[in-house]
Amino acid sequence: MAAVDFEQLVRSMGDAVVVTDGKGDIVLWNAAATRIFGFSEAEALGRSLDIIIPERQRGRHWDGYEKTMSSGQTRYGSTLLRVPALHKDGHTLSIAFTVALLKAEQGQVEGVGAIIRDETSRFQDERALRKRITELEARLAQPGDTA
Repeated sequence: MAAVDFEQLVRSMGDAVVVTDGKGDIVLWNAAATRIFGFSEAEALGRSLDIIIPERQRGRHWDGYEKTMSSGQTRYGSTLLRVPALHKDGHTLSIAFTVALLKAEQGQVEGVGAIIRDETSRFQDERALRKRITELEARLAQPGDTA
């Protein structure tokens, strides 16, 4: 097999690939990221991740980001993280992602790469199912009532 063309791979992936530098500024944004979040590559490059992080989540996000940058460790390399995110038009998304730490030759973390999937539909389906189960359980708990 010939060498893998990683640029082609990233550009053609169905999941978003977003890479940030040590400050959290976006340095790579593929077509799937545009499809999911609504920002074009030109709009996203050089901007902070705040463009896709809901305001109420930012403090927690940046605390974790800074800790990861200084410690060189993350628990989200193999564990899927599910969080809310923002679309360009302001609506909320449910995303799931894993990250890879990008390190310099000396071992210090220089940036973070994330593979992101939009799970909004799945999340909404699960929420509706949980609601329906709760309703059915409540009906079954009422004496003399049958589902």
